[in-house]
Amino acid sequence: EQRSGHRVRAAVGATGALYAQARHGAPYQVFLSADDQTPLRLEADGLAVPGTRFVYATGRLVLWSADPQRVDAQGAVLTGAPADLQTPGVRLAIANPKTAPYGAAAVQVMDRLGVSTRWQPYLVQGENIAQTHQFVATGNAAMGFVALSQVAPGGRMTQGSAWIVPAHLHSPLRQEAVLLRKGEQNAAALALMAFLKTDDARAIIRSFGYEH
Repeated sequence: EQRSGHRVRAAVGATGALYAQARHGAPYQVFLSADDQTPLRLEADGLAVPGTRFVYATGRLVLWSADPQRVDAQGAVLTGAPADLQTPGVRLAIANPKTAPYGAAAVQVMDRLGVSTRWQPYLVQGENIAQTHQFVATGNAAMGFVALSQVAPGGRMTQGSAWIVPAHLHSPLRQEAVLLRKGEQNAAALALMAFLKTDDARAIIRSFGYEH
């Protein structure tokens, strides 16, 4: 906005929910997804401009607790996962795996660690990754799988305790942007898509805990 003079109005939600809204006529012009499959589906649906998809960020999943003593990241180096994740008994928050890519990644992690079944009675499910973070931040869940960008503003962990999940435990969280048909002739939409590809934009994205 500072550079272009254009205004951006953001609608925030789970990727799957935003996709459904776009299919039902929501006036979105640019779609920033938390995965690389939804933009492809939008293109196949005829709602996105072919050839405009690109990865603007790669997300990192983190097991986080507002309690600075709960998640033992050092112990996880030796055992493969924090002890708290191996022994259920507290409420664990994840985003809805059907609509939120970070939630789907959390399920993959638990599956690969062999702890999914035992954690089932203790799961608290957020509608999206923002609500999931809220559950943990307010103490409604003792810990949860959230995005590193939510708990490490500026690239630094400022509160609580966390284990950054090794990338090999889940599918890559490649986040794609795509220009929607409704933005094809919109100068602001085109400017935003162009800005996301600049070095300055990439530096901002990296500073908030994403890879690119």
